[in-house]
Amino acid sequence: MGARVELGRAGEEAALEAYRRRGYALLARNWRCPLGELDLVLVREGLVVVCEVKTRAGSGFGGGHEAVTPAKRERIRRLAEAFLRGREPEPAAVRFDVASVRRTRAGLSVELFEDAF
Repeated sequence: MGARVELGRAGEEAALEAYRRRGYALLARNWRCPLGELDLVLVREGLVVVCEVKTRAGSGFGGGHEAVTPAKRERIRRLAEAFLRGREPEPAAVRFDVASVRRTRAGLSVELFEDAF
């Protein structure tokens, strides 16, 4: 496995742990369909959170949240619709977050952008 893939997986795990500390439960990780992939889908008290995780090795390319383009946002919305179609119980609400994970000397730093789009 390449270093980039390993960093991405570590970033997803760090983001997942940040949500778990806030009381969220994991519904799906790396859920795939022909439209693409959702990184994390979580739930807490009827609220479903679809989280796009962006992991950076340093600060040279800006924050991960800046990498989620309007086209990517639209694709994530369509993927969320596909994921939720026919699921019971129907969620009370759906929120779209971005987790920006950055590797630092101290380890991985996670910043959650709730309701990012």
